Amino acid sequence: MSDFINSGWALYVAGITIAGLVFCAFILMVASKRKVMANDNTTGHTWDEDLRELNNPLPRWWMWLFIITVVFAAVYLALYPGLGSNPGALKWSSAGQWEVEQDKARTAMAPVYAKFTAMSAADLAKDAQAMGIGERLFVNNCAQCHGSDARGSKGFPNLTDGDWLGGSGAEYIGKTISGGRMGVMPPMAAAVGSAEDVKNVANYVLSLSGSPHNNVSAQLGKPKFGACAACHGADGKGNQALGAPNLTDKVWLHGWGEEAVIAIVTSGKQNVMPAFEKRLSAEQIHVLAAYVWNLSQSTTVAAAK
Repeated sequence: MSDFINSGWALYVAGITIAGLVFCAFILMVASKRKVMANDNTTGHTWDEDLRELNNPLPRWWMWLFIITVVFAAVYLALYPGLGSNPGALKWSSAGQWEVEQDKARTAMAPVYAKFTAMSAADLAKDAQAMGIGERLFVNNCAQCHGSDARGSKGFPNLTDGDWLGGSGAEYIGKTISGGRMGVMPPMAAAVGSAEDVKNVANYVLSLSGSPHNNVSAQLGKPKFGACAACHGADGKGNQALGAPNLTDKVWLHGWGEEAVIAIVTSGKQNVMPAFEKRLSAEQIHVLAAYVWNLSQSTTVAAAK
């Protein structure tokens, strides 16, 4: 793969581009010197007895359009990136343009966000304008994973319930949005024992929440659950400080049932929540965190005026 991103390919692309422009200019130069042929100005080809192929040169106005096109292309490539890795005289880039547009948007929205900065999550939750902005921020940045209704899906947490891993509250949510979060469940099969032991532990875990399970296997798996208790606790209610989920409720982030639990105990699991601190401003994260926090609350948002 590295062969396709080294500097040689930039020179290759630039060479092909320049060669193409030179070739077009050469063809135009040759075509501009062509004149009407002597006699009847035909190529000598005849079809259907009287249908003759003429060999007229291009009209001058058409020729000048081609010339203008070639000149425009040369000027464009001199000013903007197009010749391999050459940035062009204007140093324009799509990333730079995006940053400029983002700065303009932040400047335009600054007066709107200014009044939200000092407001708490509870106060923001009662502000219709703040929640409207929070909803749009959520749809544009979070709905791809958590769903437009924020109820998540397999592997992506439901944000409308009260089940939080790693912490809770608007402040914690804001830190998570800003810096992201990584959750890791290490493979535990070796610590638990044999494959049969893993199956028994899986049934014991299911029994903690009253989910369908094999009672005999669950009783056999209870002593082996000690390998999991360091994180999930002896009672299986988890440890929020470690991000270890509560196994006694019926919230299953990565699927439920014996097969799903066995897979996680055997292979472990790793989840990543990306950081948005470079994509969203601190003011936007503050409003978005309040919106997400409010999804799991019973706050009534004021009607928009």
